[in-house]
Amino acid sequence: MADILDGKLIRDQILAELAPRVAALSGAGRRPQLAVVLVGNNAASEVYVRNKIAACEKTGIESRKITPEATLSTEALLALIDSLNRDPAVSGILVQLPLPPQIDASRVLDAIDPDKDVDGFHPLNAGKLLAGAPGLRPCTPSGVMQLLLRYRIPIEGRKAVIVGRSDIVGKPMAILLLAANATVTICHSRTSNVAEECRRADILVAAIGRAEMIGEDHIKPGAVVIDVGMNRVEGRLTGDVEPAAMRRLASAYTPVPGGVGPLTIAMLLSNTVQAAEGSHR
Repeated sequence: MADILDGKLIRDQILAELAPRVAALSGAGRRPQLAVVLVGNNAASEVYVRNKIAACEKTGIESRKITPEATLSTEALLALIDSLNRDPAVSGILVQLPLPPQIDASRVLDAIDPDKDVDGFHPLNAGKLLAGAPGLRPCTPSGVMQLLLRYRIPIEGRKAVIVGRSDIVGKPMAILLLAANATVTICHSRTSNVAEECRRADILVAAIGRAEMIGEDHIKPGAVVIDVGMNRVEGRLTGDVEPAAMRRLASAYTPVPGGVGPLTIAMLLSNTVQAAEGSHR
């Protein structure tokens, strides 16, 4: 029977480890503060933000929720980001995506101070990741690495296949696995015979954003399957991997929900604490 990789369990471990660091910073008058900017009234985004704020409260991190109207312009949001960049009380800044269509998301994300970029999306932090230099890492790929490490899943020398090439998950995931000495392949919409490529994987990471696209033809028996997908289909939440195939063929897998999602929030808080400590520089 396949092992379930419990993201909630690992999240709780990480949050417990953060708590004394937060207490030490608070005792020194430097309590970490996460500023979350939520523009408009996107229902899914409101749930994500609520979960992030609840996690902050668990660890003693101060949260500051800023909710501009959906009609906000790019320039007005840039001015808000500038004020948060200059505020010494703010350790980390998170702009919840997606933004309304009139806002230039790239300009906004690039305007965040790289030292407060707790999502790890800024080009400077992306460059540090590529160079193997200290920096704030994207939360979801970092969470996946914590899951593999804490469950003692071998990475070095293994073949890892990532389905998806986004800047948020796919590309940074590949770099982190490569740094851990895996042999990495990235599959995408132009890859010929994706199933054949996936079947070579000892570690298969699905981050394509298409509900249950990865089926039994994609999974080598005994592979470790990491399902990053979060898709709502007919009122239920499902990942990018067909659950029955994953349970039947994998040696270990992440459930949806309860797998990678909780770790994304844990690593966001870890980045916030690192930013407050200055230990990522």
